[in-house]
Amino acid sequence: MTSYLRLGINIDHVATIRNARGGSHPDPIRAACMAVSAGADSIVVHLREDRRHISDLDLVRLTDVIQKPITLEMAATNEMLDIALRHTPDTVCIVPENRLERTTEGGLDVISKIDHLSGITKSLREKGIKVSLFIEPNINQINAAKSIGATAVELHTGAYCDSVTYHHKNNSEQLIEMISEAAMHGSSLDLDIHAGHGITYESVGKVASISSIIELNIGHFIIGESIYIGLENSIKHMRFLINKSRESSKD
Repeated sequence: MTSYLRLGINIDHVATIRNARGGSHPDPIRAACMAVSAGADSIVVHLREDRRHISDLDLVRLTDVIQKPITLEMAATNEMLDIALRHTPDTVCIVPENRLERTTEGGLDVISKIDHLSGITKSLREKGIKVSLFIEPNINQINAAKSIGATAVELHTGAYCDSVTYHHKNNSEQLIEMISEAAMHGSSLDLDIHAGHGITYESVGKVASISSIIELNIGHFIIGESIYIGLENSIKHMRFLINKSRESSKD
């Protein structure tokens, strides 16, 4: 497993700020370009049913401008499948979506939706698009993802990151162990293991130290922190912490 840990930057909340007032500022495509300059290995966007973050036009512009890989997060709907097949991002990450939620609340239940997800995964892969499923760090869900031909899984780190933020030490130790075991299991099945949700400077270290994980996707915290120190600085500091943790874990 490579020691380098890829970092995907989600620019959704630049679009959220723009949408709060309307108009074109701040421009999420400009933010994507800055993220790449700061060291992002990929750009992540979630095109929601209600378009609360990026728009269809943002996705078009992004694919025209950004030379780094693009990950499109989307719900498993026919509308989103058609959009993905039309724009062919490098990776599609299928996520659960509830219109009333503020943010993604948990992992996708692959087991209960296996037939539907299998068809979507097949269509995407036939178009040359890699398919990731956003799931809880659960062995059975990982096995189901493998069975339908997913390329990767993205392990939901939200519960662990919350436990770190609120200093629930015993709980955080159990949760990071679950993530580590799930990552190792998925890697043994030849799945690419990604992780994300809720990651901060405080919580990134132990996640980044799990050698089976090859990619972290981070958005809300990076954009929030950029208000104080700027986007490039917030990304560069996250990159520094990831590299430091990865190097320490090799000792």
